[in-house]
Amino acid sequence: MSGLRAVSAYQEPLRRCIHALKYDGNTRLAEPLGRLMAQAYINYGLQADIMIPVPLHSERQKQRGYNHALLLARVCSAHSGVPVHDDMVVRHRATVAQVDLNPKDRYQNVAGAFLCTPTFATGALYGRKIVIVDDVCTTGATLEACAVPLFAAGARAVWGLVLARPVV
Repeated sequence: MSGLRAVSAYQEPLRRCIHALKYDGNTRLAEPLGRLMAQAYINYGLQADIMIPVPLHSERQKQRGYNHALLLARVCSAHSGVPVHDDMVVRHRATVAQVDLNPKDRYQNVAGAFLCTPTFATGALYGRKIVIVDDVCTTGATLEACAVPLFAAGARAVWGLVLARPVV
């Protein structure tokens, strides 16, 4: 991955808001949180051609009813002017939730879990700058695994943009 930018540290009150969006179905939080991401995108001076959310596996999306990263990416896109594509990368293999895994297991869990869709796997991304949107980056394993097929498809740069990183 080319780099990572975060809105803030993973601490209160942001931690509670992320949890409410992701696990409690409080989707209206996507608007203010996505605006924070757009402001961070602008403040950090990121330059991207395309914005993509970290995809959920179809089973997890069915359980949850929505992809929180897609909701955030849509709002961020609307306020940053970077078009969002949720059809570029798919999570073709189900993975266990990362939250309870140690760093080594997190990388193994998501290794090879993402693929570019056929439309984008054959050079359509050549030279493009892409921002991947997610809620939290703990080790970077998910974002890095998501970036692999984008680089393989010719992306020039792939940045992660998240709401929060753990306090170090």
